[in-house]
Amino acid sequence: MPLKALSLRRSFCCGNAAYFASATASKQKNIVFLGSPQVSLPVLDVLLDASRVPSSIFRLAAIVTQPPSKRDRGRKVMPSPVAQRALDKGFPHDLIFTPERAGEESFISDLRALNPELCITAAYGNILPSNFLDIPPYGTVNVHPSLLPLYRGAAPVQRALQDGVEETGVSLAYTVRALDAGPVISHEKVEVDDYIKAPELLLELFDKGAKLLMHEIPSILDGSAKYKAHAQDDSKATLAPKIKPEESWISFEQDAKQIHNKVGLGPELHYS
Repeated sequence: MPLKALSLRRSFCCGNAAYFASATASKQKNIVFLGSPQVSLPVLDVLLDASRVPSSIFRLAAIVTQPPSKRDRGRKVMPSPVAQRALDKGFPHDLIFTPERAGEESFISDLRALNPELCITAAYGNILPSNFLDIPPYGTVNVHPSLLPLYRGAAPVQRALQDGVEETGVSLAYTVRALDAGPVISHEKVEVDDYIKAPELLLELFDKGAKLLMHEIPSILDGSAKYKAHAQDDSKATLAPKIKPEESWISFEQDAKQIHNKVGLGPELHYS
């Protein structure tokens, strides 16, 4: 049965009333996680595991991810990797929301009903509008695989490798309407191996980002992170737009360094 965004009313009908009642009765703060691809899984895993510890200061109230899509060789309609991992770990089906757009009125209504105090994103893949960002009182925090303000955008790791950087990192930053431009709570630097490819580096950065998030969550949930977060220097910002198909072609008329840096982008390259 394909996953779809379901109303909170249906969640209660399907037997999840106790799930919400326990959240209301406890002092744990409600967190909503937004993520979609494989690289989001380290962040999802730490949130799921930590929220199930009795002494946890938060509980994972819901997961938001991209709708099911045709993937793999069979082109079967499948849930996103995040949705599948959540189901495999026993997370309630009816608390996994898959709106086409994060600004849909029905989804925003359901989100408000959850009373999320914090939202966390990691490669969600959907623009968050103002009516979403206005809901959680502690804001929305993004795990972004670059040292912001460098490489703002959809392909920060790919663009960093394309540029041949020797160092990159992961940042925790508040989400604002401008692209990846919110105040940075914390970051961690990572040296770039000459032979690493984008998929491997993405997983490494999100793994470090998950640990960084766990370290910072207490300050985010008590509000002190907003005071220590520092504004980005927009004059130093660089953009990392999505890699276009024509950019994946390698020409052996390019110098060796350019070819080497393109190979690092991943396995799906074309040669001429």
